[in-house]
Amino acid sequence: MAKNAPGTSSGLVRWLGVVSLPCLLLAGFAAAGGWFSPHRVTQNTLLSALQGVDGKHPGFRRNHAKGVCVAGWYEGSGAAAALSTAFAFRAERVPVIGRFALAGGMPYQGDAPGKVRSIALSLMAPDGQEWRMGLNDIPVFPVSTPQEFQALQKAVRPDPVTGKPDPGAVAAFRQAHPWLAAAGMALAHRQVTSGFESDTYRSLNSFILQDAKGQTHPVRFAMVPEEQHFNEAPEQGKDSLFQQLDEALSSHPLRWNLVLTLAGKGEDVRDPSRQWSQNDQQIEAGTLTLDRIESETTGACTGITFDPLILPPGIAPSDDPVLQARSAAYMRSFAERSREGRPVPAFSPSAPTRPDSPATVPVPEKAS
Repeated sequence: MAKNAPGTSSGLVRWLGVVSLPCLLLAGFAAAGGWFSPHRVTQNTLLSALQGVDGKHPGFRRNHAKGVCVAGWYEGSGAAAALSTAFAFRAERVPVIGRFALAGGMPYQGDAPGKVRSIALSLMAPDGQEWRMGLNDIPVFPVSTPQEFQALQKAVRPDPVTGKPDPGAVAAFRQAHPWLAAAGMALAHRQVTSGFESDTYRSLNSFILQDAKGQTHPVRFAMVPEEQHFNEAPEQGKDSLFQQLDEALSSHPLRWNLVLTLAGKGEDVRDPSRQWSQNDQQIEAGTLTLDRIESETTGACTGITFDPLILPPGIAPSDDPVLQARSAAYMRSFAERSREGRPVPAFSPSAPTRPDSPATVPVPEKAS
């Protein structure tokens, strides 16, 4: 492992303690009950760990609690059809339901420019096949296993007296997990764009594409915006990022390219805390277009769990333990918030559906 540059240690401590690394994890990150015993890493203990950092907010998602619904369509380019039989890689258009959100379990948090942002998507084929994904605007996961995640939650849990993480606990976590220093460096130095509409969102976990001949191809993927803007002094306000997204969608559709990165020789498919080489082969597989925004009070995204293990034929999960662990926690989180009733979301957009938006295939309601 490369030696840290001067100032790296203090920078990582600030990242772990002040920025609240738990907020960097994909929505509802947790482990399936009992899968990771005997260390008591279960969906119950990990959901409890999440709530130990940001508190319990009935009716909201346990992570990525502050969000807004969007919709549009996705059109495959056909360029990746040889790698997978999945419908998303054919040259055809399918409807999309999505959700933009800020990481963390606090539904009324302010829109600080450096907050980690996410996009969750559901692509639905005419025959009922579906691909759900949860993507984040960070380069890597901060941890590589569910055990590390739970330890991290305990380390950054706010002290009841100070309201801040205990520096000693943060330092102890870093000392016990030195192999995560590289991930911490990548996270601490990530570039922050001007808003949701100009961010790149990454899968972080790896997936396996399956082609018509039965051959497999490990990949990671990202939604890369057609236009990307960086702002050294972005507007700040309680809902500034969501308001900016609302204004953008009211004026024109927003587009991202789905870019697949094929695992090169020696890439670690199981560890989401490790970056892959920039020299790995990339393929533009299609284009995502979003043209509608709606409050979670009435939006179609509210009733969807964006579980990234809901995959169509032609795409399979990798052996990444983080990815494998997430599905059970999504279902548990959904069950809990469903019993608690639907709360008032922090942000409701003012922009109506654009009158010139092209019609899309209707998407059936998903009770999941």
